[in-house]
Amino acid sequence: MSKLTYFSGIQPTGNLHLGNYLGAIKQWVQMQSDPDCDLLFCIVDLHAITVPQDPEILRRKNRQVAALYIACGLDPKRVKIFIQSENPDHAYLAWIFSCMVPMGWMERMTQYKDKSKKQGERTSVGLFNYPILMACDFMLYDADLVPVGDDQKQHLELAADIGEKFNNIYGETFKIAKIYNQKETSRIMSLQNPSSKMSKSDIDPSGTINLLDSTDAIEKNVRRAVTDSGKDIIYSPQKPAIANLLAIYSGFSGISISELEKKYKGVNYGDFKNDLAKLLVKELSDIQDKYQKIINKPEYLDRILDEGRDFAISISSKKIALVKEKIGLSRSHS
Repeated sequence: MSKLTYFSGIQPTGNLHLGNYLGAIKQWVQMQSDPDCDLLFCIVDLHAITVPQDPEILRRKNRQVAALYIACGLDPKRVKIFIQSENPDHAYLAWIFSCMVPMGWMERMTQYKDKSKKQGERTSVGLFNYPILMACDFMLYDADLVPVGDDQKQHLELAADIGEKFNNIYGETFKIAKIYNQKETSRIMSLQNPSSKMSKSDIDPSGTINLLDSTDAIEKNVRRAVTDSGKDIIYSPQKPAIANLLAIYSGFSGISISELEKKYKGVNYGDFKNDLAKLLVKELSDIQDKYQKIINKPEYLDRILDEGRDFAISISSKKIALVKEKIGLSRSHS
C-alpha cells in the first residue's frame, strides 16, 4: 500500500493558541507515529498578506510558528516544515488555476462574502483568490488528506472542482484530496463565547489563551472563562461553556471526558477552574521552555526550514513541469 500524504498549515498572524494546539498541532504530533503517512506542515505566509502586514512582524512570526511547531512535538526528522513563500510553485500554480476558474465559482465562496463585508473597499483581490491558492497548497504535493474546519469545507470542495476540471481537459494530473475528520472534542471555543471558535483575531483577549502566554495571563483567563447555569461539570450541548473547558482539560491531561466528569462530580466551578489553570501553566511552561531553546538557535531553525523548503520544491517542481507541459507552457520540440 502506498503512503498517504497529509498537508496542513497555519498562518503566521496573531498568536498560536490552545485551539491551534488541540485542534491541529497535537493531532499532527500523534500522526508522526504512523509510518504509512508522509507529513508536510506549512507556514502559509502568502495567505497572511491578503490583508496588510508589518514586514518585520511577519518575518518574526514565520520563525515563531516554526519554532512552536517543533516545541509542541513535531519531529523534523519525521516531518517537513517549510515557509510557503519560499516555494514559488504555490504562486505559479495559483496563476494557472486563476486562468481556469470561472468567476461564478469564486463568487459563491461564503467566507469571501463575509470578510469582504467587514473590509469594504479595502478588500484585496488576493482575498478573493485565497481559495485558489489554498487549493494549490495541497494539490502540488498530491495530498490525500487535508484537515479543514467547517468554515473551510467549501474551499476544499472548490479545490476538488478545480482538480477535476483540469483532469478532464488535460488528462489525469491532480489527486483529489479528502477532508481529514478531526475529533469533535478538538474544536476549542472562545472562553468568553462558547458558540465561537477560539481565534487569533478575537477582539476580546480574555477569550483566548496563547501558547506563549505568561502564568498570570493563563490563570486570569481561566478564572474569567464563562460558565453555564447549574453546578454540574458535565460534557453536554446544554452546557457548552463547561464542555469547552472539559475538552481543554482532557486534551492537555490525556484523561477522558467521562473520567473527568467522575473526578469533578460535586466539585464547584471555581475549584475545577483552579485545577485547569494549574494544568495549563505546567503544560504550556514545558512548551515555552522548548520554544526558547529553539528560537535561540537560529542556525538550527534555519537548517530545518531549508530542508523543508528543498524537500517541498523537489516534489512540487515535478508537478509544475507536468502542468506546464500539458497546458503548453513549454518549448516545442517540433
